[in-house]
Amino acid sequence: MGELNTLIYLACAAIVAFCVKRLTGKIGIPIVTGYVIVGVIMGISLLRIFHTESLDRLDIVNDFALGIIGFTIGSELRREIFVRLGKSIILIALFESTLSFLVVTVSIFLLDPSKVYQAFILGAVASATAPAATVYIIQQYKAKGPLSSTILAVVGIDDAFALIIFVFAAALSKGLLKAEHVSLLSILLPSILEILLSLVSGGLLGFGFIWLFQKVRYPDDLLLGTGAFVLFLLGFSQQFHLSGLLSTMTFGAVVSNLNPMLTNRSSKVLENVSPLLFAFFFIFAGAHLDVGLLPQIGVVGLVYLVARIAGKIGGARLGATIGRAPSVVKKYAGFSLIPQVGVALALAIIVRKEFGSGDFGEPGRLLASVVINVLLFTTIITEIVGPLLTKYALTKAGERNDQ
Repeated sequence: MGELNTLIYLACAAIVAFCVKRLTGKIGIPIVTGYVIVGVIMGISLLRIFHTESLDRLDIVNDFALGIIGFTIGSELRREIFVRLGKSIILIALFESTLSFLVVTVSIFLLDPSKVYQAFILGAVASATAPAATVYIIQQYKAKGPLSSTILAVVGIDDAFALIIFVFAAALSKGLLKAEHVSLLSILLPSILEILLSLVSGGLLGFGFIWLFQKVRYPDDLLLGTGAFVLFLLGFSQQFHLSGLLSTMTFGAVVSNLNPMLTNRSSKVLENVSPLLFAFFFIFAGAHLDVGLLPQIGVVGLVYLVARIAGKIGGARLGATIGRAPSVVKKYAGFSLIPQVGVALALAIIVRKEFGSGDFGEPGRLLASVVINVLLFTTIITEIVGPLLTKYALTKAGERNDQ
């Protein structure tokens, strides 16, 4: 289709989103699933209306959408929820991320014991859960209850656990590829520092936002202020290599707990722009995916997919059982942790940059290629099936309020 103006791409996506929203409402599937499917059709897999160069130019839209998602998650992390469900939330996030790592690592290792580093990296990437689809589904069905609250908290906290696991696995894999000794301190210190700085930056801006905007009443002014703070946090995080999702989540949590009324007003004004940004986010995510990757990944991709789903569902159930969570959380929390686009894809891109640079020879390049291909292909499935499973879980738990 050639090099169209970026605004024309955005216009096309908005028109398509309008049509998809109407269609999904009639056939009863989640809007997110429709967006991803249409994105796959319009993207690099089939029609190539959206190609790699145009999608790269649209990344800033995705960044802003992720910032709003982070704020939305944080605004749900209220003190009363942690008093009621805090222990189970931490345990679910810990066990679902850790068990996914272990199950995938062992499964991939058994496929090819000569590539331990490949098993570690794929296991680490598998530990991440992308919050975007889950947050959007909960919003679409106006879900409220212990399952919804738990899910929102878990997908936020999961990012921190996944980051620690990934940094540990990446350092260990580099040591294996170079046959060098790796110290535990050098592995853990950078990830812990990144997480702490992300939390501190989000918290400080949360205090600043309350101080500046607690008396603001006009919705337009509040939209400008909220947008400015979210964008600054995202930019600051990128500049200093912090987690944008963790920082915006902390920002939302601080505002929510110290000034619930301000959070409520901020969330309402963001509702005016979030449907458009979320539509762009999921359509562009689908457009990135290449359905022609299946022959390249073969058994590795299928084993990764099955092992990851088993780890997520099994780990969530184990954590909920140990944490004595409500029965609906035990039964259904794991079904809402399947999507992986976003955080996992970002980790795969890091693998491509660090291991595919040539510093680790041909094994490093091959590892980078396998990881990105496995992630891109399995993401097609998880982004289509994941929202359907989340809808199923919310329906079974009786927490939908859209009917």
